[in-house]
Amino acid sequence: MSAAARWDAIVIGADVNGLVAAHYLARAGRRVLVVDPRKAPEQRVDVGWVPPQVIRELGLASRGLQVEQADPWIAAPLSGGGRLELRRDIGESVERIRRVSPADAAKWPEFCTRMQRLAGVLEALYVQPAPDVETREIGELLRLGKQTVIDLLRILPMSIAELLDDWFENDTLKGVVGAAGVWHLRQGPRAGGTAFNFLHHHVGSPGGVFRPSRSNVTQILTAMPGVEVRWGAEAAVAVAGGRAGGVRVGSEELSAPLVVSSADPQTTFEPLKPQLDAEFVRAVANIKSRSIVARGSVTLERPADFKTLCLAPSLDHLERAYDDAKYGRTSARPYVEAVATDGRLDLHVQYVVSVDQALVERVAAALGVPAGQVRLEPQAGHHYHGELTLDQILFMRPVPGWSRYRTPIHGLYLCGPGTHPGGGIAGAAGRNAARVILKDN
Repeated sequence: MSAAARWDAIVIGADVNGLVAAHYLARAGRRVLVVDPRKAPEQRVDVGWVPPQVIRELGLASRGLQVEQADPWIAAPLSGGGRLELRRDIGESVERIRRVSPADAAKWPEFCTRMQRLAGVLEALYVQPAPDVETREIGELLRLGKQTVIDLLRILPMSIAELLDDWFENDTLKGVVGAAGVWHLRQGPRAGGTAFNFLHHHVGSPGGVFRPSRSNVTQILTAMPGVEVRWGAEAAVAVAGGRAGGVRVGSEELSAPLVVSSADPQTTFEPLKPQLDAEFVRAVANIKSRSIVARGSVTLERPADFKTLCLAPSLDHLERAYDDAKYGRTSARPYVEAVATDGRLDLHVQYVVSVDQALVERVAAALGVPAGQVRLEPQAGHHYHGELTLDQILFMRPVPGWSRYRTPIHGLYLCGPGTHPGGGIAGAAGRNAARVILKDN
């Protein structure tokens, strides 16, 4: 590496967190380069809450940021025909739920209020680094208030099935709501911690809406001036004398005193193993990153008559779908969610070990479309760079002892969804990491 660095920081990964971190550093006067292995930026839709701090501080609203929440936010087929549709207006959802269960309709408003309050606990935690459990100052753990900590600890061990069985009786309603508790988990709804996963994905949504918003935040960040983005650059962290000194892209060396990786922790540290403590290497290797989702699309011949369709008829259906994956098989009846957009359906198919024609045909049959219109492919790696299980959240993400974006290599930081607060929160990790970096440097 040359003595004089052209950049003050190099960010690996032009995803939402990498770009957010890069723009915060640039706004603090740093010269920032972002490198990404993709050949060109993708016209992608980001799924997840964009913290208002990110929107305000980076001025995203004035640059055309669009945040959309479908209404109805979900539709699900009923066993007797027709659909259960849930809307942003809690009162309208109550009327629709009443048609299948008057008892559940009566409980829906209180359930929505309590879940939003609990999700608010997580929201407060997510816009700052994770609490440090090694501190000797109890105030560090209670900085959000005693009741906040009590509420959070109460929901951590619960399963989404336990939570919903306490509230509701209708299988369709529980299947629709409970599906959010198993997103990107190789677990079923009766596994401990899935109530936490459910609340995680409720963060930032209005009361009574249990699917995250969709936005164009990455597209906006990519077009913003202030940072240089180099596409088609497969980068590896370069270390000299125990500290990061830039990145290597093929035979080229790019110098910078700071490197910030939005790549998953296992990929980031794999080439650095000889320079890392064996215990840290073991902890990173043991991060659970078991991909269980296939992504795809359906080409539509005519507009869909729904915004989002959930094919998860019951909690038992979800549990049986997981049972197949638990034993290494693609589910015979996977959980499918389809979002209608721009003349197609975007598909989330869960409990998939491998994609074959039989799976394509099962998904097509479930959606009532010809198999030739369905395109599916397994997701490469874990979408969140690590599952949101109880042992991989908050101060244990990515690994215990290293939850605050720093790493054992001086000058190297992490900012991706493998860090706190995890995936599905668009830009929070990037903002948190940038603030830590600027404080350190």
